Amino acid sequence: MIKIVFIALSFLSLFSFGQEHKATIIKAPDSIPANDKRIKIFLGGSIDMGKAENWQAKLEKDLSPFNVIILNPRREDWNKDWQPVSTDKHFREQVEWELTALESADIIIMYFAPDSQSPISLLEFGMYAKTNKLMVICPEGFWRKGNVDIVSDRYKIKTFETFDELIKEIEIIVE
Repeated sequence: MIKIVFIALSFLSLFSFGQEHKATIIKAPDSIPANDKRIKIFLGGSIDMGKAENWQAKLEKDLSPFNVIILNPRREDWNKDWQPVSTDKHFREQVEWELTALESADIIIMYFAPDSQSPISLLEFGMYAKTNKLMVICPEGFWRKGNVDIVSDRYKIKTFETFDELIKEIEIIVE
């Protein structure tokens, strides 16, 4: 009898009954749910028209156990031939999606890759510096690390040395 109970409990432990939440991942240009009350996390930072490492994929994986909405601006279907001008309908769609996502986000993660210049990320960082939404990773080697550090100090923006440290902080916030 004890053996049967042990086997049954072992079998049941294979299933999670509400213990493991799965994040909803929304990538540009998919619509952002306005009425979903879960915490929305925007993955801002180095993309450089698709040339930067896909650090967003790592964060998607690391954040997937949490009951949050991840807003990822890195498009699966990015076309390098789209022109960065307001009259290019695809480019406009991307920029407008990012603006909407930033506005709706509760947390904005901003990562500045050392091998990147990330001018749009710097713009977005400045736009949201006073909002208390930002969480920043800016490693040594980023060409404007000093600027990012000074702005972060002035506006008390949470900064992290590693993605793991950032994930631990998010875990505290969402649970």
